[in-house]
Amino acid sequence: MSFTSAPTYAPDIAPSAWRDVYAAATAKGVSVCGDFLAATTLVLALQSAGAGGLAVAALLLASTLPLVVLAPVAGRLADRVDSRTLLILAGIGQAAVCVALALVHQPIVVIALVALLSCGLAVTQPTLSALIPAMVRREDLPRAGAISQTAGTVGALVGPALAGLLVGEFGTRVPLLLDAASYGALVLAGLVIRTRRGGRAGVPTAAAGAAGPTAAPVAWSIWRDPLLRAMIVSVAAVVGAIGAINVVAVFFVRETLAASETVYGVVEAAWMAGLLAGAWFCARLARRARDDAALVGGILVLLGGMCLVLPVASVVGTVGWLIPLWVLGGAFNGGENVFAGVVLGNRVPDGVLGHAFATFGGAIQGASMAGYLAGGLLADQVPIRPLIAGLGLAGLVVVVALAVPVLRVTRRERSGAAAPTAAVDAGWATYPPAGGAEIRGGGYGGDHG
Repeated sequence: MSFTSAPTYAPDIAPSAWRDVYAAATAKGVSVCGDFLAATTLVLALQSAGAGGLAVAALLLASTLPLVVLAPVAGRLADRVDSRTLLILAGIGQAAVCVALALVHQPIVVIALVALLSCGLAVTQPTLSALIPAMVRREDLPRAGAISQTAGTVGALVGPALAGLLVGEFGTRVPLLLDAASYGALVLAGLVIRTRRGGRAGVPTAAAGAAGPTAAPVAWSIWRDPLLRAMIVSVAAVVGAIGAINVVAVFFVRETLAASETVYGVVEAAWMAGLLAGAWFCARLARRARDDAALVGGILVLLGGMCLVLPVASVVGTVGWLIPLWVLGGAFNGGENVFAGVVLGNRVPDGVLGHAFATFGGAIQGASMAGYLAGGLLADQVPIRPLIAGLGLAGLVVVVALAVPVLRVTRRERSGAAAPTAAVDAGWATYPPAGGAEIRGGGYGGDHG
């Protein structure tokens, strides 16, 4: 089949930099753990203080807006500025903001600091994501991608559970100070990772060879590829329809189901556990996919599965039943992230990877903002159980409405293929994009690349 554009690589003339891969994965896992630790802590603090849905929505909006507004700039920074400089400066800045968060209590100040914290995340997400392909030879990308994805998901799995435990025992200050310390991992990674992108043309890397990690500017737009455009619109539309669950869940678990802070953290972690399992399972399916069009169709099916989980969850009588349902929903979510990562990896030129990751993430987070706002308005007006069921049904309506236009695009994609070329590069089969559409888990922007 023919692609609008494919990733470009110079000949593999250097060995894979596995030391760099593990350093980047460790930094990612620790910082993601801190992100989810802080997000869960702050949501619990608002709910325990008697704040309503609008306050929780405002917090989530503050954590998301910079990822949307700064996406174009952040993507270009990731491609053009030395990655070492970006990681060190962003890590120091985010640590300082977290220390301030641990010392203040006024909701308006907390929300402002969360927005500032997210500004740093808008830069570090695409920077780390675009570094992985530059660290290893093309044939080693599956292993490198799996290591990176696993580290991030484990961090997202541990963060909410740890937050629930620490908030219940020590209040909010201890987990927020731990979050500040977690950003030291980004600073350390910036110092020890030898592979560098942006602003240092001529530095050899495994994937880029002697030509260096910074390619000549590519005249390319993610929105000019019909299949990518259909994929982004589909994911964003469903995220917008059901994204209010991020606001509603804390009230459902803590008030409707009368669970503790610790149990709420476990429920949040359950989604991340499912996401990890779904990612590994769907990575194998992605390698066997017929082409990118099949993967985009699979994304729509997985999105439908996520939506189906919510009406079932709305009728559970105890929080124990919610945990396996959240694991299932996370598995659908993880598979969707992997399929989207494969499609992006196959079709985005190497020189604009950072920009593409930021653009995709910004579009999804923009849709999330609509869901957060809806959740804030509805959580105080509509009974929680019918609201959760309604969100799932709304998402299913969106999936059904998108099925015909997406099918039309996939047929057009296949009819234009000159030859049956393998669409799925195994190198990207376990490498989801930054800012992926993790529907649950709060965090600062979902998947952290």
